[in-house]
Amino acid sequence: MSKLPDKPTLKDIHAYKRKLNWGEVPSIYQMAASSIGEMDGLLTHGFESAYKKLLDPSDWNLAYLNGYKDESGNILVKQKPVIELRHVYCANNYELHCYPIVKGERALMQLKNDPHCPFNLWQPETMQMLFRLCSIVPMIVFTFKSGDKADMQLIKYAHNKIEELIGNLAQSFEIRTVQGFSIAEFCKELYKRRPNFNLTDLLDIEED
Repeated sequence: MSKLPDKPTLKDIHAYKRKLNWGEVPSIYQMAASSIGEMDGLLTHGFESAYKKLLDPSDWNLAYLNGYKDESGNILVKQKPVIELRHVYCANNYELHCYPIVKGERALMQLKNDPHCPFNLWQPETMQMLFRLCSIVPMIVFTFKSGDKADMQLIKYAHNKIEELIGNLAQSFEIRTVQGFSIAEFCKELYKRRPNFNLTDLLDIEED
């Protein structure tokens, strides 16, 4: 592949990366690409995830949302659940976090059968983090320091896929705010700090 199409798939980017590097692909690229591939299949693969669980209306508080089942058994709601999203970065990974809005505030603790919560059961430890991109932060730093066009395309692909997944949530939920840096905004802020690439002010959490 001599060049990438205007809207490359992940497979296109991988093929282009191998061509640019004569088949030798750095481990940092492999780790980031593998995680992005898992995110790519959130809605198409059969395995369960917090992201898919969030979209399952059978777990929603239908009384609060004025919901009902139609003649075909489909669950419909007159009021969309209200949530808040946050882009979260640690030293290695990116995560998208979700918080239900209860009485105008984001819920940080477990709630069960709360009449004002849009979910029958909200468990932050299993439901708050919708998905994670492993090794994406060091991949971004690597790309700025010594990366090629394929590396940059991989980062762009990750950003676009996250925005697509957020857009998919917006069809079922009222997203009050999306806090934190998107991947593109994170890259811009990091670029301002070159050549030292000090991440300290950009990270939200530290890894254990």
